[in-house]
Amino acid sequence: MNYETARKILIDQTITTEDNPDSLLMRMQQGKPPVPGQITSILLALKVVFESLKEASSLDRELAYALFQLSIKPSQLFVGGRKVGIDWPPLLKEDLLRIALAAESIFSTKWQTPPSAGFGGI
Repeated sequence: MNYETARKILIDQTITTEDNPDSLLMRMQQGKPPVPGQITSILLALKVVFESLKEASSLDRELAYALFQLSIKPSQLFVGGRKVGIDWPPLLKEDLLRIALAAESIFSTKWQTPPSAGFGGI
């Protein structure tokens, strides 16, 4: 995967229109889990973007907004869904933490890994 493909994947995952029914944010807003392989593709795209931009001094606005959304909104949707009784897949909470940390890594230029004890915040 190259940078342009990775960038497009990340941006597409935040589009919440009927034209993009399988974006991560759209699926979670509808109370649906990610499609098989979706989290893996997002994490791979985040790693590619991280490697491509770790020496960059700035990010384009569209990518920065997508990274922000991917780091915050899925966790909010996860918590909100739980409150209304959605039974999310067992590892989704940990996957969302990995996504948030990978997005943070792009801003910090240091790759972040989740703590081994898990994440109690979401």
